[in-house]
Amino acid sequence: MKIWIALAAAVLLTACASSRPQTFTGQFTAPPAGSRIVVMTPDVQLGVLTAAGLQEPREDWSRSARDGLARALAAQIQHEGHTGSTLDPTTAMEGRVGQIIRLHDAVGTSILAVNYGGANLPTRRGNFEWTLGDGVQELATTYNADYALFVTARGSYASSGRVAAMVGMAILGIGVPLGGQQGFASLVDLRTGNVIWFNVAQASPNQDMRDPGGAASFVTTLLNDAPL
Repeated sequence: MKIWIALAAAVLLTACASSRPQTFTGQFTAPPAGSRIVVMTPDVQLGVLTAAGLQEPREDWSRSARDGLARALAAQIQHEGHTGSTLDPTTAMEGRVGQIIRLHDAVGTSILAVNYGGANLPTRRGNFEWTLGDGVQELATTYNADYALFVTARGSYASSGRVAAMVGMAILGIGVPLGGQQGFASLVDLRTGNVIWFNVAQASPNQDMRDPGGAASFVTTLLNDAPL
């Protein structure tokens, strides 16, 4: 997962973009009204950025953000007229379903590298046609779903010491990063296995995902242009 963070950070810093969705370039069916969508519990890891620039994990922040994002995703699915269900991937890592979840992580990493990180793959130029294969039908059958929505978030928030260091170094004309937060989302058709939509988003300063309102606002950005 580390490569997700590094690639996304590089892309977003370069592009200064808050959201960069990609849609399947082949034929696909967007979820019609009333579709059954299983939403994976968001995979969230947040930490505090110390004055020395080290990132220390904060489980309480990660848990708050995970819960807030999950609620916002469920509300968005319902708002779009679909029937949502939830699945915590940590409870389903055995057997075929676990393999599908791990395969999605691998494909997602490749998407970031090729479609966002600039990896040179001639067969992928000008198209966005990634698939997990029709083996995903196992996930559809087990969880009674037509589509699956995956969300991952990573990031850090500056400590008071880090902010003080930033102010002090600014006087000397030296910039000190204060951390940042990114998210990744993908929508998979569970009949074909195709990743029909994918997005990478950077949280703005007013989208503190540890707060329910910030998490809801970030989900709005993350699902920008999603074919829901």
